[in-house]
Amino acid sequence: MSDEEFVARFENASLPAESFHHADHVRMAFLYLCRYPVLEALDRFSNSLMRFAAAHGKPDRYHQTITWAFVFLIHERMARAGEARTWPEFASDNQDLLEWKENVLKRYYREETLASDLARRDFVLPDRSL
Repeated sequence: MSDEEFVARFENASLPAESFHHADHVRMAFLYLCRYPVLEALDRFSNSLMRFAAAHGKPDRYHQTITWAFVFLIHERMARAGEARTWPEFASDNQDLLEWKENVLKRYYREETLASDLARRDFVLPDRSL
């Protein structure tokens, strides 16, 4: 599926929820960051993700801290790379962002922080010492 079709199907919620896994979330955030400045991408992606979850009957699945943290991590990785890249190139060079079970946020956040209602509802700064 092309990037344009992937974004369009995400935004109109015609993409099946059961086939929209963590790596797909990362790809979507990457595509938003390719199209918009970081704060606009953050706003558009977050709102689209909330609408997508609600359209699929799972509005409680949206987690603001996880969403925002990944958007900022993806943006940083894109900035460090320094040049426009394709999704396959970015994914190949950033495999740690694609892991869900042992995801990169465990380096920055305690489990109980990410499990909290506060972190789900509002962005919480990292609380783990590196």
